Amino acid sequence: MIILLKALIERHCGGVRGGWDNVLAVIPGGSSVPLIPKNICDDVLMDFDALKAVTTGLGTTDVIVMDEPTDIVDAIARLSYFYKHESCGQCTSCREGSGWLWIIMERMKVGNAKLEEIDMLNEVTKHIEGHTICALGDAAVWPVQGLIRHFRPELEQRIRERADRERREVAA
Repeated sequence: MIILLKALIERHCGGVRGGWDNVLAVIPGGSSVPLIPKNICDDVLMDFDALKAVTTGLGTTDVIVMDEPTDIVDAIARLSYFYKHESCGQCTSCREGSGWLWIIMERMKVGNAKLEEIDMLNEVTKHIEGHTICALGDAAVWPVQGLIRHFRPELEQRIRERADRERREVAA
């Protein structure tokens, strides 16, 4: 199957609520692969090599489309919770790491973090990825890595806005 991701969604999946310009991001291969933003979705093929070239994958080919109103940080936090819940607990890096990812994502969701924690979170994903018996550890980290890679400004904005709110409250 070689088809543009955009064509697959538009022609065969009923399109996007609000039209193609309303796309925020797409997870092209189910929750276990990194998301890609709309600008990449416009021209990428649903093909192993093409998706690998944009740092994502076909996975289960269960396409997840997120439109503009989607809280992208909350969506990835929910996926982190799912993988934490699904961990069998056998591998320390997955058992401890997936739980830690979820806790930090919950904090990031409300901006209760420091800017340097974004890099720390990304570094932790690298210590889980490839260090587990099964692929669940990789599946748990790839959505977080995609979020940081493509939506880092959103994370930074939440952290700054919360810090600004807290400063105003202290000053009041």
